[in-house]
Amino acid sequence: MSSSEWLSTLTDILSYLSLGTLTVSGRLVDASNATLFAQCEFEESVLDVIYKPVAGERPLWDFPDGSLAHRELAAYLVSTISQWDVVPPTVLRDGPFGIGMVQQWVEVDDSVDLSLFYREDNPILRTMALFDAVINNTDRKIGHLLPTKDGKVFGCDHGVTFHEDDKLRTVLWQWAGMELTARELTQLEHLKSSLNENPEKIAGLLTESEISALYNRIKRLMSDRRFPIPSEDWPAVPWPPF
Repeated sequence: MSSSEWLSTLTDILSYLSLGTLTVSGRLVDASNATLFAQCEFEESVLDVIYKPVAGERPLWDFPDGSLAHRELAAYLVSTISQWDVVPPTVLRDGPFGIGMVQQWVEVDDSVDLSLFYREDNPILRTMALFDAVINNTDRKIGHLLPTKDGKVFGCDHGVTFHEDDKLRTVLWQWAGMELTARELTQLEHLKSSLNENPEKIAGLLTESEISALYNRIKRLMSDRRFPIPSEDWPAVPWPPF
């Protein structure tokens, strides 16, 4: 059965990502940390995935060592709980090179010119911008946007997120200072309530101070009722931007 046929009938991709046998077949050489292209095989079906082992993470001065894969999972959970659904299915599991993040591979629409697309006043990109403000994404580059042929847009590479200090760096500033819609405020309230009711969902993935900062960012967005504006205290756009 092909991947496309399998996915059309799959009811729980996360189970397959968690239980399948991982076989590494390549590496994304442009990534700063070990980012491996792999196949996840389960019950004679195969799904292409990205596998980022903790052992391949490069130490960073402002993030705890060995924490990037956990932040990738936390970003996926926030995306899911909020019902924004802008991150591909993601799990944390053992693999050929140890514990790491495993995420469903996204086939992008190659006809989309990302150098133009990221500037659009696109509702899905607006959702991504709000998501980044919540998770404090320090590295939303143009190439981290994954538009698909069915009109969806996913984001990838969420390892440097959830820092307790405000460090938002993104290419998606076209809504800076704009008022949040009633729907966006409702989504933020739902996210805050869900995390309060089920704190165990992200416990262990982030530090206590980072979780506290996450709640504070959500509450600040709800209080300000606006998208954040670029800070003058740090670069507002990652470099290189692509």
